[in-house]
Amino acid sequence: MSETLLSSRNLAFELYEVLDAVALTQRPRFAEHSRATFDAALATARRLAEEEFAPHNRKSDEQEPRFVDGGVQLIPELAPALRAFHEAGFLNASRDFEAGGMQLPQLLSRACFAHFQAANIATASYPLLSMAASRLLDSFGDAEQKRRFLQPMLEGRFFGTMALTEPQAGSSLADIRTRAEPHPDGSYRLRGNKIFISAGDHPLAENIVHLVLARLPDAPPGVKGISLFIVPKYLVNADGSLGPRNDVNLAGLFHKMGWRGTTSTALNFGDNGQCVGYLVGQPHHGLAYMFQMMNEARIGVGMGAVMLGYAGYLYALDYARQRPQGRLPEAKAPQAPMVPIIAHADVRRMLLIQKAYVEGAFDLGLYAARLMDDSETLETAEDRTHALELLDLLTPVVKAWPSEFCLKANELAIQILGGHGYTRDHPVEQYYRDNRLNPIHEGTNGIQSLDLLGRKLIQNDGAGLRQLFKRINACCQRAAGNPALAQLRQPLEQLLGQLQRITLGLLDDLLAGRASLALANSALYLKVFGHAVIGWRWLEQALCAERGLAAGNPADADFYRGKLQAARYFLTWEVPACRHELELLEARDDTCLAMQDAWF
Repeated sequence: MSETLLSSRNLAFELYEVLDAVALTQRPRFAEHSRATFDAALATARRLAEEEFAPHNRKSDEQEPRFVDGGVQLIPELAPALRAFHEAGFLNASRDFEAGGMQLPQLLSRACFAHFQAANIATASYPLLSMAASRLLDSFGDAEQKRRFLQPMLEGRFFGTMALTEPQAGSSLADIRTRAEPHPDGSYRLRGNKIFISAGDHPLAENIVHLVLARLPDAPPGVKGISLFIVPKYLVNADGSLGPRNDVNLAGLFHKMGWRGTTSTALNFGDNGQCVGYLVGQPHHGLAYMFQMMNEARIGVGMGAVMLGYAGYLYALDYARQRPQGRLPEAKAPQAPMVPIIAHADVRRMLLIQKAYVEGAFDLGLYAARLMDDSETLETAEDRTHALELLDLLTPVVKAWPSEFCLKANELAIQILGGHGYTRDHPVEQYYRDNRLNPIHEGTNGIQSLDLLGRKLIQNDGAGLRQLFKRINACCQRAAGNPALAQLRQPLEQLLGQLQRITLGLLDDLLAGRASLALANSALYLKVFGHAVIGWRWLEQALCAERGLAAGNPADADFYRGKLQAARYFLTWEVPACRHELELLEARDDTCLAMQDAWF
């Protein structure tokens, strides 16, 4: 196969035609960059992903981490792969030059990291968590915490985790029980249990910095009583050297259906009463700080789902082009040569659905990274605020929509391979198993739907929602000037009008105290809202494809026609199919809400 991770042509289309990455070099922060430096970083990422991450993807799935003598044993390939990742600069790709980073835009950093997620999602999760943890400490840690813990993380010597979930408290963080008692030296002593902590223990780094949510003795109940603590695996002396092992113990490993190469741990804090932790920021503000890391992780999970769907799509596409089977309806004679299965209309249907899902979601993930750049580097404070508001609104969609629909793409990849699809002779069954975790990772899709409808829509008096509708309407207006796109924009305009009306009604219900009824079908709302967003992103891609066709480069004609056909599929098949969900939402259907426990 020529390309197994993602299409380099599609990546160039996204970066330089749809999202205009080169325009970012006009901003002072990125002035030393150019398309040449961007392409060099992407080429290095692709090479390392293919050479260091992809070769052990199957091995790490088959030989998952083992719990031995109180620690973790991993296959040997992980350590050199992560060392190569760090030495190439990708651990600090978006950090300042002065801090040892490449000062790349978030857009390019995300595009580079996508290669590693496609090559080996399990190995990529270790730096994903460390990068998010380091940015949290950079934002909220004090000078001493940055010196002792952040700097070694930037150097790749320490790794980071987030420790939220407890046995009795999954997504309900208001119910965590881990306690933190103040100590005379200004530190704290923690006691509690955390589960499903990804990368919670391993031999890949000198130290592991756990970011732990816990309660102080005077904490008010609920989420307003949560504080955030740094809890290192090994204590760190004043001179930066490692001290004794902290009272953090690995209680066991969870064995998952996918992401098997990532340790998923149960951790006990303070079994011996000596678990040392350090308060980050102000007491009782921990959840607000942690949301930065959680939101970054949610976007990372969404892009991971995209890349698993993408890898499955490319494999199925190559398989369909090479696998001969059957004959076309017009050529049933037994002596007629067999055709590759891509010649069959139903196989092309399944491939087109995959393309629409993964390339639409890929565009959305990169668009979110572009919004992050805008929120940090646009000229005016007002413009930066608008970008941040829109990014905040879209985060649940970036996490949840790919987790559902790129998983469907993986399912279709298995179907295209037929009997070979569910065997371990081909990777598509592993892609599916890996991707099945993503609707649960970092807040289930149901939680994301409640967050979107119950919180994000009304945040800042609906500023993010207004930004979104404004941008979608502007896209539709631009498409109105192109007769070839009239058929594509009309279903999106119709969906947007219905969605706006239903959204206002649901928000009225929420404000009137009818929250249970308004939120009962939030999963349907997230699906429709996500389809509107992906439909918009496909219309933007279609506009760019029309411009590309008009430019007349014969070598690109098939690529642009493929883009237009995928846009046509999504906007004329998928978007109008939301009509049923819209009817249920508008009627405030209570079928699920009214179901009683005793009736099951």
